[in-house]
Amino acid sequence: MTYKQTLDWMFAQLPMYQREGKTAFKKDLTNILAFSEILNFPEKKFKTIHVGGTNGKGSTSHMLASILQEAGYKVGLYTSPHLKNFTERIRINGKEIPKRKVSSFINKNKAFLEKQKLSFFEMTVGMAFDYFANEKVDIAVIEVGLGGRLDSTNIIAPEVSVITNIGLDHTQFLGETLPEIAFEKAGIIKKNIPVVIGEAQKEVKQVFLKKAKETNSKIIFASKNKEVYKTDLLGDYQQKNTKTAVAALQYLKEFKISEENIKTGLLNVVKNTNLKGRWQVLQENPRVICDTAHNKEGLQIVLNQLQKEKHKKMHIVLGVVSDKKLEEIFPLFPKDAIYYFCKPDIPRGLSENVLQEKAKDFNLFGKKYSSVKLAFKKALLNANQEDTIYIGGSTFVVAEII
Repeated sequence: MTYKQTLDWMFAQLPMYQREGKTAFKKDLTNILAFSEILNFPEKKFKTIHVGGTNGKGSTSHMLASILQEAGYKVGLYTSPHLKNFTERIRINGKEIPKRKVSSFINKNKAFLEKQKLSFFEMTVGMAFDYFANEKVDIAVIEVGLGGRLDSTNIIAPEVSVITNIGLDHTQFLGETLPEIAFEKAGIIKKNIPVVIGEAQKEVKQVFLKKAKETNSKIIFASKNKEVYKTDLLGDYQQKNTKTAVAALQYLKEFKISEENIKTGLLNVVKNTNLKGRWQVLQENPRVICDTAHNKEGLQIVLNQLQKEKHKKMHIVLGVVSDKKLEEIFPLFPKDAIYYFCKPDIPRGLSENVLQEKAKDFNLFGKKYSSVKLAFKKALLNANQEDTIYIGGSTFVVAEII
């Protein structure tokens, strides 16, 4: 199969959470364990850092990878979802997995994948582990896909586990309350392996302390660190992520990482890892900013920062997925902005008609557009040089613009 045929086959096999939602979620590690055995347990052939949490796990993962690269190591990075290209999910020192490697891996394992009925995410995790093992990385930073306890990545024995924070996201899978969600995320805490918690949230702190006690894991809360680190990742929320990343590094006993490596790594995250979509400024005059924040906690920070932007008028290109709790996020949005409602181009995308109607209940007004690109085009036409355009609400909205 060609690369395109390979991707089409992967996307078509079974529903994929990124596109389809709940039907793609599997509460079981049986498949990934069976796949690991077929691949000769690749995840045991390199060291790892496991990064979970509701918000910030992607940025934190990229920061860790960047710092380790600055220290001279060959670093694997596995993240999800991708913004533009599937290959973004699997990288070594910022370079994406070659397309031919994707095709050859699937062709080689196709019979097993079909027989075992692996999900899109399961086969991708297996591919990442196999690639990192074959390329002999020194260490790989592995971002949790969804939850933690039953996530396909949770077959690794990392040097350190990291949980950035807990918010109400993916409640249809993980639970309706913060402690329930924290329990699922805490599933990546393993016996005798230290864990770094990004934020000491009073609602969930005891969940992590209890799990750490059960597993005899040393636990620290990174938010206690008063030091401020500079990073090229814009956005006020990145301060929390820098502290979390730096705290995790102290547990990499076999790796030599200097203070200079940390400083340089944090200042070169985008250059080293090619991270996109985190408070990314796409142009000036009018200033265009996009951000992948999509839940209450993430949007609260981003929209607060947006209000600090100097502008005459604010234009917001907004699209969300259909399972988003609009009553939680709409109160966060500015009422004096001009809205451009749109639907991300995936089956899970919420209709622009529904979005516009629901927004009226929260005094958010604007026109609707049949696509993200049309909405953005109209915002650019309407905006003056002194205005600001914000694009967000969903990773998929940002992906269509970048």
